[in-house]
Amino acid sequence: MTFRLGLTGSIGMGKSTTARLFAEEGCAVWDADAAVHRLYAKGGDAVSPMQAAFPGAVEDGTVSRDALRKIIADDPRALRRIEEIVHPLVGQDRAGFIAAAKADILVFDIPLLFETGGDAAMDAVAVVTIDADTQADRVLARGTMTRDQFEAIRAKQMPDAEKRARADFVIVTDSVEHARAQVQSVIRTIRDRMAHA
Repeated sequence: MTFRLGLTGSIGMGKSTTARLFAEEGCAVWDADAAVHRLYAKGGDAVSPMQAAFPGAVEDGTVSRDALRKIIADDPRALRRIEEIVHPLVGQDRAGFIAAAKADILVFDIPLLFETGGDAAMDAVAVVTIDADTQADRVLARGTMTRDQFEAIRAKQMPDAEKRARADFVIVTDSVEHARAQVQSVIRTIRDRMAHA
């Protein structure tokens, strides 16, 4: 029997670090963003359908995220077409992961888990969280976006309070040690639940 745990949280909340902690504890982790990167990379399954739909989106045999952003900015309807191509491929990637996984707990690292209704396919959901100021500091410290870009992304995501209210587990990422202790507690609770199922 395997347990499917959805892992989500808004940008800058510490989701990647938390996913790594689950992996270090022996869980199998599937990362939605990494799946999209594989699909967009040279030889990836999304390259030829994207080339057919948006010829300008493919550069040097890979799908360019920058080109996609420009295409979407020029034509908001393009986003739906991109999703129609990518979502089924991501689903296939996830199915392959599930079929090959040997661990008892499978962790699905999906940024927009609640927003896309993906939580319905999970046995439980863990949400990572931190206060809004720390969240902003973390994202801006990466140097990859302006405050305006960050605020625009945050505005599109479900509010942190709503995610926490819907979660089965909440992991506060104020330090790696604290996050690790909470991850270990979540795993103990799940394994206990599985033993008594």
